[in-house]
Amino acid sequence: MKEARLIAAEALLKLEQRQAWSNLTLDHALEHHTLKPEEAAFAAALFYGVIERRITLDACIAAHSAKKPEKLDAAVLCALRLGVYQILYMDSIPHSAAVDESVKLVKKLRKTQASGYVNGVLRSFLRAGARVPLPEQPLSARLSVEFSCPEPLVKSWLSAYGEEAVRRFLSDSVGRAPTALRVNTLRITPRELMERLAEEQIAATPHPYIPNCLMAEGGALHKTKAFQEGLFHLQDPASQLCALTLGASPGMRVLDACAAPGGKSFTVAQQMNNQGELIACDLHPKRVGLIEKRAKEMGLDCIQAQSRDMTRYAPELGTFDRVLCDVPCSGYGVIRRKPEIKYKNLEEISQLPNIQYKILETTSQYCKVGGVLLYSTCTIHPAENGEVRDRFLAAHPEFSPLPLGGLLGEDSQRTLLGEWDADGFYLAAFRREKP
Repeated sequence: MKEARLIAAEALLKLEQRQAWSNLTLDHALEHHTLKPEEAAFAAALFYGVIERRITLDACIAAHSAKKPEKLDAAVLCALRLGVYQILYMDSIPHSAAVDESVKLVKKLRKTQASGYVNGVLRSFLRAGARVPLPEQPLSARLSVEFSCPEPLVKSWLSAYGEEAVRRFLSDSVGRAPTALRVNTLRITPRELMERLAEEQIAATPHPYIPNCLMAEGGALHKTKAFQEGLFHLQDPASQLCALTLGASPGMRVLDACAAPGGKSFTVAQQMNNQGELIACDLHPKRVGLIEKRAKEMGLDCIQAQSRDMTRYAPELGTFDRVLCDVPCSGYGVIRRKPEIKYKNLEEISQLPNIQYKILETTSQYCKVGGVLLYSTCTIHPAENGEVRDRFLAAHPEFSPLPLGGLLGEDSQRTLLGEWDADGFYLAAFRREKP
């Protein structure tokens, strides 16, 4: 049976080769091996930790290696990253064990000739005090190494939001992300759900600001009886705020233009008390099927899930009181949950603003006069957010900016950078004033 370090290393190497999602890569690796729960948790901690801290780890390796990290064999670099990660971030692992196990690991990865090199680099790192070599200047380089985020992103965000906000966001982007859930208020109260979860060894407490939102600790929530009975769905506070900001009420006609995996539709349907009509659209039929399945499990029969390309106007849909346009985006706001996102080449996302604008422009046609249109993303990249909003307002005088309200205040747009335990997020609200 393979041990946890080797499973983590092989999964990391596969992730780099295939450019897949981290959770799918690890799940696939763990499915093929029988590990005790604590061993599986250790493998997961190593796997996600190395992805999350890659830039920091490579800076430490570069300071004690004759070769630059990018010139090293992939397996050798992987063993070194795992070793440095254990030394820096796993207090329960003795430093000597971290070194010895990394040497053994590089041999298991069939790079026996590099075992002495791995041993030398890690022991040099320890002799130097196991310190992260943080650049003094510029600030973007320092924050990049400190919080393991590519410098071009850091530089862009510093320019847009300033040091304090960016430092807070980056600090929250490393380490374990909090788990939030949305109570299905059609079936249970928050207090009753907390009691039900406690019976299944899940501790949950009310979110201090967002109604019907619980913050949970411990256990696999999607495996609980309460989840299977449709008493809640998993949803970050930012997404819950987005759904609440839409301001839907019973009897309304609502469009969720890019709905998968369905969380915002579920929350909005609960706001509507399951009365009215909510059309939840997504491009991919398989994802539409998942929305339908979960809506049925939660008793939300006001939801109609449809497969549609929202860059193409379909007049037969009619008009709506509320339109939610939560567009596909770079995902930089959720890097604490999917750390591999931050290593994307910026060229990969260069065309996203045009796609986002096209979806916003198309879905705006479904908003009736006096209705509300809400544009949102789970990114903090200005080109995908405020710039798309400004372009839309300039081209569509029939819409006016609308205050977001509630926690978000009187501004008509807002970028969240970790407030309220939420993911990074952007919202902009509009009202249709005339045809």
